[in-house]
Amino acid sequence: MKRISFAAPTSGVYPYVIAVFAALLLLSNIGAVKLIEFGPIITDGGAFLFPLVYIAGDVISEVYGLKAARRAIFLAFGLSILASLTFWAVQSAPPADGWDNQGAFEAVLGFVPRIVLASVCGFLVGQLLNAYVLVKIKERTAERALWFRLIGSTVVGELADTLTFCTIAFYGVITGGDFLNYVITGYIYKTLLEVVLLPITYRVIALMKRIEPSYHREG
Repeated sequence: MKRISFAAPTSGVYPYVIAVFAALLLLSNIGAVKLIEFGPIITDGGAFLFPLVYIAGDVISEVYGLKAARRAIFLAFGLSILASLTFWAVQSAPPADGWDNQGAFEAVLGFVPRIVLASVCGFLVGQLLNAYVLVKIKERTAERALWFRLIGSTVVGELADTLTFCTIAFYGVITGGDFLNYVITGYIYKTLLEVVLLPITYRVIALMKRIEPSYHREG
């Protein structure tokens, strides 16, 4: 096994990366409540930002390692649950006289147990697998073949995430070929988008490794 290096998450910009990671997740979860359709393609609003969650997760895993990645994942997971419970509490509170938007609030931000369960389970399973696969590949490739571990971890993590979320959230709601279309389209789109954004991911990771004083490259 080759020697590999990770930055210490106790200093540097690690807290800011976690903040971005969690923010992207929360925004994606809100967007995911809406199904959208472009011709024959059916997906949800989370498709706009959710691939960036995996890119941020890749950056954390590559630069800080598996333990730090798990810490970030569990923190974002907890914040996601907190956001859902907050929306549920606001939804359940009696609306003020003259405020006629209760139905609209519930339609967009209302607590839907099935969607919430799908979102948090998909995120947790997918991100943990993504981080694990990336770090395990890095143990064999060290600083080489970054593209391979980024794509390899994405293929595994996004598949687990997409299958978990789509099955829990919309199985039985979307049926037959439409459900299969939804799953396959979402998976291919998210995976291909991360491939397209590889040059940006490369630059972000390179920048992070340069500015983190505790990161030491090994050949």
